[in-house]
Amino acid sequence: MPTDQPASEPPPGPVDAPPPAPGPVNARPQAPGPYGHGHAAPGPLAPAPAENPFLELLATGAPAEDYERPVLRARAEGASAGRLAALERAKLLALRVRAELEDRRRREAELSALYATAHDLAGLRDLDAVLRAIVRRARSLLGTEVAYLTLHDTAAGDTYMRVTDGSVSARFQQLRLGMGEGLGGLVAQTARPYVTDSYFHDERFRHTRTIDSGVHDEGLVAILGVPLMLGSGVIGVLFAADRRERVFEHGQIALLAAHAAHAAVAIDTANLLAGTRKTLTELEAANEIIRDRSSAIERASDIHDRLTELVLRGGGVVDVADAVAEVLHGEVEFADPGRAPAAALDRSRADGHAVREGTEWVAAVGAGGEVLGALVLRGHPALDPVDQRTLERAAMVTSLLLLARRTAGEAEQRVRGELLDDMLDAADRDPRLLGERAARVGADLGAPHVVLAARTDGAPPGHGDAAPPAHGDSAPPAHGAAIPDRDAASLSQAASPPGAASPPDAASPPHRASPPDGADRRRLWSAASHLAATRHGLAAERDGGAVLLLPLGPDGDPAHTAREIAARLGAALHQPVTVGASAPVPAPAARPAAVADAYAEARRCREALRVLGRAGQGAAAADFGFLGLLLADTRDVDGFVHRTLGAVADYDARRGTELLRTLDAYFACGMSPARTKDALHVHVNTVAQRLERVSRLLGPEWQTPARALEIQLALRLHQLSSAVARDTGG
Repeated sequence: MPTDQPASEPPPGPVDAPPPAPGPVNARPQAPGPYGHGHAAPGPLAPAPAENPFLELLATGAPAEDYERPVLRARAEGASAGRLAALERAKLLALRVRAELEDRRRREAELSALYATAHDLAGLRDLDAVLRAIVRRARSLLGTEVAYLTLHDTAAGDTYMRVTDGSVSARFQQLRLGMGEGLGGLVAQTARPYVTDSYFHDERFRHTRTIDSGVHDEGLVAILGVPLMLGSGVIGVLFAADRRERVFEHGQIALLAAHAAHAAVAIDTANLLAGTRKTLTELEAANEIIRDRSSAIERASDIHDRLTELVLRGGGVVDVADAVAEVLHGEVEFADPGRAPAAALDRSRADGHAVREGTEWVAAVGAGGEVLGALVLRGHPALDPVDQRTLERAAMVTSLLLLARRTAGEAEQRVRGELLDDMLDAADRDPRLLGERAARVGADLGAPHVVLAARTDGAPPGHGDAAPPAHGDSAPPAHGAAIPDRDAASLSQAASPPGAASPPDAASPPHRASPPDGADRRRLWSAASHLAATRHGLAAERDGGAVLLLPLGPDGDPAHTAREIAARLGAALHQPVTVGASAPVPAPAARPAAVADAYAEARRCREALRVLGRAGQGAAAADFGFLGLLLADTRDVDGFVHRTLGAVADYDARRGTELLRTLDAYFACGMSPARTKDALHVHVNTVAQRLERVSRLLGPEWQTPARALEIQLALRLHQLSSAVARDTGG
């Protein structure tokens, strides 16, 4: 049954004083002696008060058995019965006083220990340290072998072992006690202290196998449990226990209950402090987040202002990347679609947001369904949402800049194309106006130029050629137009779709491909316009291909320019592009009609390349040998003779040899050295030596059929021109 708080024990009542010794009734009062009135002079036989020996024992704190000695001594000395009775009464009174003093000293020690415990608990701030101190002090206050504490689990509806001191059993240290189970469960349920001197024989408690096994493992027998009260609720139970039978006194129960009251306050204080610390930590984290967000918003505002300024002052893609890199403290690069991480680019394009790829962040740059590239951020793997949005906004600004530049480029291309169309179609244009229009797009039509006719590998003109565009309609649609960047990579990006096949070998046999479709023509014109813009020239779409008017290179060789343009256009379109070049046009603006004639010559050279199986190459009339005399508008006979036989003629002039005469005789004799030596009346070795010299001058292939034909034609033209010169006296 529950043990109530011990009531205060009533103080011991006063002990009756011994009656006065009988004396004569009619005794006469004595006169005052030397020691005063009523005081007789001391004598050796005057008895001492009965309390004196016991007062001395109380003063010295003698043990209880010493209080028998005065009585035994008086009995041994033959004291009277009255004297012995007085000493017995004094002994009992002294023992009662001694017990009261002992109880007071014990209570004082307990209160001191309790106050010291409260002081120690008040100085602790960590909950675990508070709980350990509570259990350790409980064990010390009651002098038990084990002390432990359980706390209430509101969610589970039971109590669980939280802290132990002196425990040796792991199973005991992991016990959970349901409400009403065991001594502790009963204390938690009733909010009243319970005590037992033999737990396993006490039927007041509901024993369970789990709890009894844990208590048995620990070896506990006598257990005292008091509730930890906070207000009207129980937050746990504090226990003191021994491994032997023991009766806990009322004072000890009250002492542990008082300690539990202080402990509950200390636990609540520690919980409040822990909650306060947690709240402060959360507030610090929230403040840190706010500071980070504020900083991110400031960075976003900064980049917004910078991007706005860049757009207003006409900045480019590189400027945008540099600004974002400075704000985000990383490295930002604009990558073409072919150089950006393909998977990340596709995800960013589909999601509309920047995505992480390894340690990089990729934000797609596009317009509508077209991907223009990506902004790639490196060196900043952790982006918060605001910084991520900043990168996405920069990608959007980049797409706007690219579209604006593309629009400007298309407008410039349209202007260049219209100017070249006017020069080709209207030979009577005012040269001054043509020069002014060319100057506005950065072209100088007063310098020597070359006209080039380009076409992708398709059927010859007349077999599916599209009609030339009307004036003002020569610009291609926005899709596929080149972004006017200043390098070959941007030319390839502008003219070729992703995944296009590489151009076939230009030396491969000719094949009859289908005529270039509209997309191929637009891509060709776009790439040609880009080249014209970078070289301060003009370009237009015409006759199913493209025509370019470019300044003549430093070497003054139209054939070299044609080969270079064919290679660059082929690389940009990823397919063969055949280019024919005209002879140099000295001043296109001054003679617009010469531009139209030069275009016709360039077209003839281009088609000659296709017919001869040299599609994908570039050439001028001079590259075709004697055929160039037919292709060129001007019949440059002397130039043909010089290109073919100049090295031999110059050698004869310097050395006084007869290599040209030997060549003429060699071909006239059917290329037979034996007959040639008879025709020249020289030794056959002389003929062999002269032919070897010719091989060194003209190259080892000079006797191939095609080359031999050119040489023979050049010999005839040389003889004719020499004869004409003699006849005219030149």
